[in-house]
Amino acid sequence: MAMTASERDDAAVVPQMNVTPLVDVVLVLLIIFMVITPLLTKTFWIHTPIQEQEEVTAQESDPTQRLVLWIGSDRSLLINGSPVTYDELPDRLRRVFAARSDHVLFFDADDHAPYGFVVQVMDRAREGGAVTIAALTEHLSTEAAPPEG
Repeated sequence: MAMTASERDDAAVVPQMNVTPLVDVVLVLLIIFMVITPLLTKTFWIHTPIQEQEEVTAQESDPTQRLVLWIGSDRSLLINGSPVTYDELPDRLRRVFAARSDHVLFFDADDHAPYGFVVQVMDRAREGGAVTIAALTEHLSTEAAPPEG
């Protein structure tokens, strides 16, 4: 950068920096960043799978009762108090949802249930037709409550 020297009374040279080129460079960089910033937005395309509807016979259930899926710490599954295995969970949920107008599943897991297994069960529930999965913080009713012990 250019510098100029000024003289003082004691004949010492005091350098003074010329800030004009610095300001010019900063302004050019500012303009460059202002032009480039709108071009940096990224667009992600997400291809979701097509939901296939299958004809399923309705299972006898009370459509006004809330549907609660409970997961125990020993990987046991209960739907409204009745036991169900991991493999038959989607089929059972399809039959239950065929008799209902809403596809809401309330979800409750034991505090010591393995996290990975809980996520897999939620995926299986989504595969079984659950559109909305709501996590519970308290038991809804005594009928859907997990066994004590």
